[in-house]
Amino acid sequence: MPAPTPPDAAPPPDGPPRPERRPTTRTHHGDEITDPYAWLRDADDPATLPHLEAENAWTAAVTAPQAELCERLFEEIRSRVQETDLSVPYRKGAWWYYVRTEEGKAYARHCRRPDDGTGLAMAADETEQLVVDENVLAEGTPYLSLGVLDVSPDGAMLAYAVDHEGDERHQLRFRDLSTGDDHPEAIDDASYGFAWAADSATCWYTVVDEAERPYAVRRHTVGTDPATDVEVFREDDERFHVSVGAARSGAVAVIGADSAVTSEAWLLDAHEPTALAGLVAAREQGVEYSVAHHPTGLLITSNHGGAEDFAVWRAALAGTTVAPRDRWEPVVPQQAGERLLGVDALRDHLVVHLRRGGLTALRVLDPDTAAGTDLAFDDPVGTVGGATNAEFDTSRYRFSFQSLTVPPSVFEQDLTSGERSLLKQQPVLGDFDPASYASAREWATTPDGAQVPISIAWRPDRVPADGPAPTLVYGYGAYEASMDPWFSVARLSLLDRGVVFAIAHVRGGGEMGRRWYEDGKLDQKRRSFEDFVTATRHLVTSGRADPARIAARGASAGGLLMGASLNLAPDLYRAVVAEVPFVDPLTTMLDPSLPLTVIEREEWGDPLADAAAYAAIKGYSPYENVRAVPAPAVLATAGLNDPRVGFHEPTKWVARLRDQAPGATGTERPVLLKVELGAGHGGPSGRYDAWRDEAFVLAFVLHQLGIDA
Repeated sequence: MPAPTPPDAAPPPDGPPRPERRPTTRTHHGDEITDPYAWLRDADDPATLPHLEAENAWTAAVTAPQAELCERLFEEIRSRVQETDLSVPYRKGAWWYYVRTEEGKAYARHCRRPDDGTGLAMAADETEQLVVDENVLAEGTPYLSLGVLDVSPDGAMLAYAVDHEGDERHQLRFRDLSTGDDHPEAIDDASYGFAWAADSATCWYTVVDEAERPYAVRRHTVGTDPATDVEVFREDDERFHVSVGAARSGAVAVIGADSAVTSEAWLLDAHEPTALAGLVAAREQGVEYSVAHHPTGLLITSNHGGAEDFAVWRAALAGTTVAPRDRWEPVVPQQAGERLLGVDALRDHLVVHLRRGGLTALRVLDPDTAAGTDLAFDDPVGTVGGATNAEFDTSRYRFSFQSLTVPPSVFEQDLTSGERSLLKQQPVLGDFDPASYASAREWATTPDGAQVPISIAWRPDRVPADGPAPTLVYGYGAYEASMDPWFSVARLSLLDRGVVFAIAHVRGGGEMGRRWYEDGKLDQKRRSFEDFVTATRHLVTSGRADPARIAARGASAGGLLMGASLNLAPDLYRAVVAEVPFVDPLTTMLDPSLPLTVIEREEWGDPLADAAAYAAIKGYSPYENVRAVPAPAVLATAGLNDPRVGFHEPTKWVARLRDQAPGATGTERPVLLKVELGAGHGGPSGRYDAWRDEAFVLAFVLHQLGIDA
């Protein structure tokens, strides 16, 4: 699948585009800032789209010498993927469900077949039924994403929600699976939340407001006019996002209203869908909780009562009426060094997800006695998590495992006998041999004494035994999200060329527990960036890396990490890849009309009302702190329809880098912007486009690291 070539390609530009300077002045807390590029926020300005197109043209011109390498990388990725493949089937009700991919097709086909007693053997025979073909949904559109894909409890009806723009506003539809025909009604502005009631005709869904915030839950009956849908929950506090989902037991659905640090949940009776929702526990600022329904009571994972790293309680439950918080029974108390994440509830077993020592873990509990054992794994730098477990009345639990060198694997364990079986490991075609690669966990010590974990992978026969190797360092560091070690087929193309790959698990993430997160947010945010620089310098002092051949990569809030780290230590990196980067946080957080700004105040602070927060954000904002010193080569990406990080943030940042940094307008260490004009935060949606996009990034990195073959 070669890259498309325009029939009449325009001549390459003479230099990078320079947007018009239209100074706009704003004043907050006595501080006056003049922004020459504020106008780029307006997608409807007649000059905006031409500028973005000019950026793409310049990027294409500068990277043209890497086209052969990019194509080679794309073919390497494709050659390692088993394009015609089948996911591990899972049983739900009377059916086995699975996903097929086919060579040459960009999207998946979701299928099922009746449970005939043959277990996991899924033949493409006359018993197979097509649930939905994403390739058909994608016809005539450059972008496709499914926000909902949920079959009713009786197996007769499919609910699916489609986004064709990348703006995460979906249209919700309903399909009769006996005929394959869609019902006439269509619900616009649907978000990701969805749950069926037990009658398989009633459902609940969430909708977004003008700021892209899921703010309400509505009840719909299939076949009726959506204009008559009943709003069962509405959240007017702009700090809170609303969700809805079905419990595995099938007895209730759960409405969640969550801010960055506060939770509230309500229960809907799946057998009485018109009944009022029951409150689990009233919101208290700073108290978070999640719930799992079980016949013995509602299992609640929460930080209330001072349990900083969370504990698990059980609350007596009558229908959707929950016992008050002071009567909750402790099931798993808080333990030092363990961050409890949540509970999967099966009829006779509970599986607790947790973190310990910077790694993920699973613990199996008896729901009556709370006696438990941890599931054991061999790889010290791996990631374990739940897989698809659709059934409640089963003793078999599926979980996934992967590491930097082990492909994603799905296991099934009998929680009664302890017997474990490997159901599938992602095939990697070609000459891939996991034994050819190595991984390790190292620790970098920060000036304030924190120990930052670093996960590292390399190919020992391709790196010097006694000297540094070209290195790519990845990071994120926000929202308590953990960048746990993951396997990547595309990454093999780096490792095979002698590149060391490292993940710096900086503060602001959740790798080391709640305190690790708290120490990297709000007025402590600068620690995230300092940790990333410290981790990179550790790789240098340990002999693994050389600053002349280090690249850094991060996306979204990880793009903020890239921009701030570049400002802190521009001489430490040869290249920086910042994908859909949050690099203009001060401007964004000053504007409550933008999507996410209000809820994000609990992550970054409120610079509009708080002078200290204003000063803190201004102090690290990549856009505000570009220095007039030589910069690394930069590749920034953006999505025109991105509702999470506006396309204007990387666009403005790139313009300022070119204004300030010597050499940034040249081609040796270029500052480039690549804009997806028909997509959003996640970039291209089809797998071939996504592989080609990844190949482009890897070619840029390899070229800057001095590897062009």
